[in-house]
Amino acid sequence: MNLKKEIAQYVPYNLQESKEKEVMLKYFDTFDNLLTRENEFAHLTASAWIVNPERTKVLMAYHNIYQSWSWIGGHADGNEDLLQVVLKETTEETGLVNIIPIMQDIYSVEILGVPSHIKKGSPIATHLHLNVTYLIEATENEETTVKKDENSAIKWMELNEAIEACTEPEMKLIYQKLNEKLKNEK
Repeated sequence: MNLKKEIAQYVPYNLQESKEKEVMLKYFDTFDNLLTRENEFAHLTASAWIVNPERTKVLMAYHNIYQSWSWIGGHADGNEDLLQVVLKETTEETGLVNIIPIMQDIYSVEILGVPSHIKKGSPIATHLHLNVTYLIEATENEETTVKKDENSAIKWMELNEAIEACTEPEMKLIYQKLNEKLKNEK
């Protein structure tokens, strides 16, 4: 299945997701290079909402660029299989190897505004991340490691603690949505 079709078949959780899904699908029709960062206006990313088996905690990383506790994820960089992207990013950014997708399907969609910043000495212009989130399971007793060029800490947090620890108001809303969905799926 191709990614555009997967997103088209995704059933939005709320009105915000409905609108963002609609815009994402329009971008697929507008741009031919959403899978790479060569599209400096908007490109695809994948994120993981990593929860413990009891679904009471989430694994967060302290993100160096945003100086905030954050989910795990990364750019598609040409790979249309965003679940594989997020599994690779999870292992790279946390050191976890025993990770399991709770479902193969998309868990949520978001369009994230990324402010201009410097990454590895190069300026990055303001742009959009067309983000697809997957629900991933891991155990709290597996050892984690920091990926020093991206994060400076990794920590399991209670669901509400993760929202409180985040300092980005727009991300708090997304994490709150992810937690609400999690509670509704129990």
